[in-house]
Amino acid sequence: MAAFAIVDLETTGNSSSKQDRIIEIGIVLIKEKKIVKEFSTLVYPEREIPPFISSLTGIDDEDVIGAPLFSEIAQEVYRLFNDVYIVAHNVEFDLGFLNAELKKCGLPALTNPIIDTVEMARILIPSSESFKLGQLAEQMNLGHDRPHRALSDAQVTGELLLCLLDRLKELPERTLTQLLTVTEKLKSQMRPFIEEAIDQARYSVKGIQHYTILHGIAVRKLTPGKKEKPAITEDFSGWLTHIFEGEKGLKGTIPSFETRAGQREMSESIYRALTEPQHALIEAGAGTGKSIAYLLSALYYSIKNNRRIVVSTYTTSLQNQLLHEEVPKLERLFDEPIRVELFKGKAHYISLAHFSYELENSHLDNYDEALAKAIILVWLTQTYTGDIEEIQLPSNGQQFWHKISAEQSVKHQKDENYFYAIAEEKAAFADVIITNHSLLSLDLISDQPQLPSYEKVIIDEAHQFTNVASRYFGVQLNYKELQSQLTHLNDLLSDRFLSNGSTTIKTKLEQSRGAVEQAKEELSQLSKFIYHSIKRNRPSSKTKSDIGRVQYTLLHSKDAAMISTASEMIERFLSKILLIKRSIRTISDQFIASPPTEPIAILVSRLEQYENVCLTIVEQLGKYFKEESLEEAKWVEIEGSGHQHSFYMFSEPVNLDELLRKKLLTSKQSIVFTSATLTTAQSFEFIRKTVGLKKEDKVIEKVIPSPYKFDQNARLMIPNDFPNVREDQEEFIYSVSEAIYSLSQVTKGRMLVLFTSYDMLKKTYYLLKEMINPEEYMIFGQGISSGSRDRLKKNFQAFDQSILLGTSSFWEGVDIPGDDLSCLMIVRLPFQPPGQPVQSIREQVIKKEGKNPFMDYSLPEAIIRFRQGFGRLIRSSTDRGIVFVCDQRIMEARYGKYFISSIPDIPVTYDSTTNLIKQAQKWL
Repeated sequence: MAAFAIVDLETTGNSSSKQDRIIEIGIVLIKEKKIVKEFSTLVYPEREIPPFISSLTGIDDEDVIGAPLFSEIAQEVYRLFNDVYIVAHNVEFDLGFLNAELKKCGLPALTNPIIDTVEMARILIPSSESFKLGQLAEQMNLGHDRPHRALSDAQVTGELLLCLLDRLKELPERTLTQLLTVTEKLKSQMRPFIEEAIDQARYSVKGIQHYTILHGIAVRKLTPGKKEKPAITEDFSGWLTHIFEGEKGLKGTIPSFETRAGQREMSESIYRALTEPQHALIEAGAGTGKSIAYLLSALYYSIKNNRRIVVSTYTTSLQNQLLHEEVPKLERLFDEPIRVELFKGKAHYISLAHFSYELENSHLDNYDEALAKAIILVWLTQTYTGDIEEIQLPSNGQQFWHKISAEQSVKHQKDENYFYAIAEEKAAFADVIITNHSLLSLDLISDQPQLPSYEKVIIDEAHQFTNVASRYFGVQLNYKELQSQLTHLNDLLSDRFLSNGSTTIKTKLEQSRGAVEQAKEELSQLSKFIYHSIKRNRPSSKTKSDIGRVQYTLLHSKDAAMISTASEMIERFLSKILLIKRSIRTISDQFIASPPTEPIAILVSRLEQYENVCLTIVEQLGKYFKEESLEEAKWVEIEGSGHQHSFYMFSEPVNLDELLRKKLLTSKQSIVFTSATLTTAQSFEFIRKTVGLKKEDKVIEKVIPSPYKFDQNARLMIPNDFPNVREDQEEFIYSVSEAIYSLSQVTKGRMLVLFTSYDMLKKTYYLLKEMINPEEYMIFGQGISSGSRDRLKKNFQAFDQSILLGTSSFWEGVDIPGDDLSCLMIVRLPFQPPGQPVQSIREQVIKKEGKNPFMDYSLPEAIIRFRQGFGRLIRSSTDRGIVFVCDQRIMEARYGKYFISSIPDIPVTYDSTTNLIKQAQKWL
């Protein structure tokens, strides 16, 4: 029986090589699943403890004054690691620090076998939302009284280890045997424990009925089946009364349910749109309960009429909320399970055939590939969907996923694309299909249907639908992605199975690999040319995207020479791509004619996929630099810093409304657009024009106000003494930073600051870093602090006093309810910066139509975004806070009144910054 020494350290920082030191050490010895010894002590680090570390651990300089030096405890610590596995939650960190300290004391480095419980948890609990120790402890009901203290963390890590070893023994023998093929590349020495589990599994039939073997892999056994359709006998009005008011309705399934008139009104309006049928625009304010409202209408209509309804959303979080929170609430209202299914594109689902093929080549893996395979092997014994969104692959795991997703299979074969086929089957029998704007848009533009047939759609978060659709009706190409595709193709052309082919195949392979290398070189030259051409052009021709890339609008009138040269370079590049395509076709044909085997079938499938990729590149890039048109906006972006010579090529239709009218509005019976923000100046005119609805179209329009008491819970404050940003931007940024700091004193942090310019955000972030003592507030900046939007939000919420600076994506879809957010600052009214590519072309078109681009386009778009930003503050009936707008145009410009009238009626104060801070303090 193995013995384990579980270790946890608290340190002054992340790097022993940068002179960071240990401040606390905790060690727990476990033998035969029992704790046999514990060791814990503070350590004097011989340097100051940073405020952030003190805030995290509760250990400050005074605490360690009388603590021993590490050299005084080194021998005792060293003896504890005799003949044991060293275990830690991120073992490389703890072991790195330990060995650095032992080296200073003249002791040899520890070379014991190791186990990393982060790595083990990623493999054995693959669907966990987080692998932080505290969150794993909570998820698995492990006691964790003193997080970020060494002994407590070591104790919990020990409990976690034992749980993980038990989970290992629950896996089927086939999975365990395949795990052995990838363990050599992992950090943790898991082989003995896997072999022990195999010995137990070999003589056990426990749980075997839950699995099936497909393509040699153990997979959770699924029985999709055809659910019986629930029965509804009442008319819609009577049924709604029962649902909203009856004791066996929502009151019986949702403990805190409160009847809201607006929710019923929304359900009735949507049902009317579905039955008449006609299109509808429904704005439902925060707190209406719109998800439940439209799901009720969709389910009733679908069940009664046997007609499928598609619900499309913008964010993954809303999809998950619908499926895992709202649908289970409604399911309890019916006599049979309701048939609501989430359906995504093929790229989301795993292909078992392609994964099996990759398992055969595990000896070639790097660390990320080995870890990805281990995670997926265990996940396949648990998943009911095969959807990649359920797990977190390692950093380079996405490249591996690309090889094994169902998208790799050009021909549709159920056995090969098991999970995608089941998702299709479920969707075919579903009453309501939940999908996203991307797949809905792809369905509109594709020759082959991407969704089961449908005639009625509810588009939630509809203010974002046109942005997504615009990208799908246009072009998106980028240098890094193209180079990556060519690199993956070269890897495929070097496959050992391909190399065993006939002489003809070997010749074609050699030609193809040569053509790929030539194509990569041509692409590199094109990228350098575009990069330097844009760099040399005058600043007035360039703008910046919200993530800091330089944008350059392409116009033949001013860029003829650059376009001509780029076109010639593209022709050379595409000639190589066409050569590759022809070679791939020849190789595929040769293999198809040979005796069929599974490896050959996989390779042919991948070759055909790359043939399609080549066709797409030729189609999109071949026409990109052709004659310009006012029907289309084209622009190129380059990195302001970072990856040199990278370019991104975009085009979007200017008249998207005409395309949506043709592809969506006139081809479907009923489209319901809904969102919390659809109107501007109490009118649907802007959204009607955007989505392609004409004045003569009969459309249901409904505004359902929020039930929240905004007048009691929110205040709008605007300073009258800020400098003019156009006259002195630096002074304006300084005033913004001072206001953030002053307000943070009142709100104790809990501030979200929204910018329209990434450049301004960055300058404010670094100015605040100089102004604010790090002991007072944590400052997080989008694009500066590491992590995704969700990660930044979680970090912001994790600290008592923190400030979050965000741009573009933080204006909407971010929920920070309760006391976590007390102040929302809007730095500038969210007009698109002048010169943005699509905006510039659309303005020209609007002018030609004899209209006012500002009033008819720029202003309505900014108002909707402003309303979305405002909506970040009040997310529940008990939320309370201040909206602080630094842009005086909201009070002084003629159009400012439209912004104020677009939000709920709340008290507005226009005063000096000093007076506003005093009033904020008094009110809060």
